[in-house]
Amino acid sequence: MHWSTIIYCGIITYLTRFSMIFLLKKDILNDKTKKILSYVPSAIFPAIIFPPIFLDSTGSLDFESNPKILATVFAIIIGFFSRSIIATIFVGLISYWFLIFVYY
Repeated sequence: MHWSTIIYCGIITYLTRFSMIFLLKKDILNDKTKKILSYVPSAIFPAIIFPPIFLDSTGSLDFESNPKILATVFAIIIGFFSRSIIATIFVGLISYWFLIFVYY
């Protein structure tokens, strides 16, 4: 019962999202709408990333002895200079692992 519900919900979610991509023609949107929609990923990404980095398990801000913040700073610096997603991910993960296993 539970697995079938999960599969049905996944299929429905996939079809509703795919239908918008498939049915939407590229020439329907004007330049202003395309420019506005180009800001959507950069507006959503911080909202997804902020809670796991800055909030603890109780939902309160955790700035003291938080290795995730320092690892994020390292990853941002490497991402800024290298312009490589792979390098940013590796530096972020390696610095986080180093901080939690060695430093903290």
